[in-house]
Order: sequence, then structure tokens, then C-alpha cells
Amino acid sequence: MSGQPQVWQEPAVGGIADPAIFNLSGIEQIRAWDRGLVPAPPIARLTGIRISAAGEGTCSFTMPVHGWLVSPTGTYPIGVLAVFADPPLGCAIQTTLPAATPYTTAEMSITALRPVTPSSGTMVGNGTVIHAGRRMALSDVAILDAGGRLVAHGTSRCMTLPRLETLPPVDRLQPVAEPDDARDPWRREPAGAVVPQEVWESSDGLAICRGLIDGSLPRPPIEHLTGLRLTESAPGEATYILPASGWLTSPTGYVEGGMVALVADAAAQTAILTTAPAGTAVASVDLKVNFLRPCLPDGRDLIARGKVVHQGRSVVIAGSEVLNGDGKRVALATGSALLQPGRPAALD
Repeated sequence: MSGQPQVWQEPAVGGIADPAIFNLSGIEQIRAWDRGLVPAPPIARLTGIRISAAGEGTCSFTMPVHGWLVSPTGTYPIGVLAVFADPPLGCAIQTTLPAATPYTTAEMSITALRPVTPSSGTMVGNGTVIHAGRRMALSDVAILDAGGRLVAHGTSRCMTLPRLETLPPVDRLQPVAEPDDARDPWRREPAGAVVPQEVWESSDGLAICRGLIDGSLPRPPIEHLTGLRLTESAPGEATYILPASGWLTSPTGYVEGGMVALVADAAAQTAILTTAPAGTAVASVDLKVNFLRPCLPDGRDLIARGKVVHQGRSVVIAGSEVLNGDGKRVALATGSALLQPGRPAALD
């Protein structure tokens, strides 16, 4: 990677919400972004995710489909779709909450319907509340490409946390001076490269994984942006790391749940890839993640270990776990994929 930019090692740009914002109701917290009272968090500056609309029980976001987030196949993995799905899923629920009421995501599921590539234009994620109870809320999200086609669908289960009793005064809230948008990493020319199709045709999945590890194959742009990296592979197994850098921070100051889902998905789907013969595309189908504890952006590596738990002729299922820098589990995940002989790796 000599000479290649490593965005995740740069000082993060963006900020977290002032706790005084919790004096407002959930919908007013969302609308405070439009009034400039809440800074764009680092995760938004990194990826280009932006809020576009909000109402009672609904929230929409957009994200440009740029080249920084592609995997070795040249497509967006389900984990990236989870990164994008997380804000509309959570914020739709947030719009229903009273003042001083925080929440946390307990579970997220994503189903992919069609490949997403940099030619897909800007994606739109429309989140809607399905159920809002006193302690638990459910939401779903439809992710559309620039042509209005459904590319993925997701659901989430969030838990309402105890009411905050002590908050700074609301009059402390002031308009935030945002850094220049030109500093946003997603606007730059991507570093890295995808694995050429001729390599996919001549090498099985395990050989490709080993080439990504030893550097004989190019490492994809998503690695240079986030630090996500494959470190180990064996038949039916894969291990990834993701540095918990400041760039992954959500408005709450924790690593965004979608980023935890990203590394969980990478380990599960790559474990599946190790089972694929040469000339066989791996079409990721779904991802389910249970979040067990919050993760701080402390700079230490999140470690995700994936293992195949079922291998059929065309359907392969894998599980993964994500550990924080203290070796504690932060998430458990399950993903599945279809093996499609004769299809290009990018499924185009």
C-alpha cells in the first residue's frame, strides 16, 4: 500500500451532538440538523450520507454511490448497505420519541435485491416506523437507486433507554460552523483497485483471499477509506479487522452500528467466498446483526471472525462475531449468499 492514501489514519472531520439537544423531542432533534444546530458526524463526512427529509415516524437519507466503498468485486457489499440503512432506520424511530429519551439499535437485517455499483448514482433510504412501544420500536427501510429501483430492504429493532434526568440547558445550543465540504474524503479520487475479472475466472475464492492478504492482488478502495482489512483465511473461514477510528463516529459519539455490521458482513461473506470455485460469482443475499454492546471510537481494532455453518450446492450460510479491543463481543451476525457459476464477479 506504499504511496496509497489511508483516509482512516487522518484526523476525523465532523462532530457529535451537544447533549443539550436531548431537551428537544425526537422530531425536533432531527429538524435541528436543518437549523444548523447539530454538526454532521464524521461518518457522514466520510461517506456522504445526508438527511433529506423527516416527518412523524419517517426519515429519509441520501448517499452518493462513489468508488470508495466498493469491495474487491467492484460492487457495494451488504455491509455498506447496512451503513447507509442504519441512519433512516434509527432516525425514523427517533422522530417518535419524547424529549430526554435516548435509544439504541438492538438488531438490524438487510436483504439485497440487486447489485450496487458506482454507476448506480445517488441512493435514497426511506425509513418508516412499524411499531413504537414504550420500550421497543421497529422500523423498516427501502433503499432505492437513482432510477427509483429497490436495491435493498432492511428492518431494525431498537430499544428505548432510561430517560435522561440531567441535561445541559437548551439555550446552550448554538449554530455549528461546519468544516469545508471539500475536506470530505468521499469527494476525492478513490485509491486502490478491484480484482480483475480474469483473476476471478482463473482462481478459486480461497486463492483470491490469500492474494488479498499477501498483497499479490490489489486491495480495494474500501480498505483505504476505512481500514477494513482481511487478515486470515482458510476453507470456510475468514477474519477481518476494522480500526475503530474517529471517522466511524455517529452523532452520539459511538461507532455507528452500521460500521459494526460492515466488518461482521465482511467476515461472513468472505468465509463464504473461500468455498467458491473459480469462475463462480458470490451473490450476497442477506445479513442479520444482533448488537450486544456499544463500541467507542478508541482507535483499536474491531476483529470479526466468520465461519461457514451450512454449505449447499448453491446456498451458503455463514456466521460471524465481532470483538472490541478488550476482546468482548459487540455483535453477532449471520449472512447468506448464492454461488452462481459462470457469472462475472460484479454480477453485471
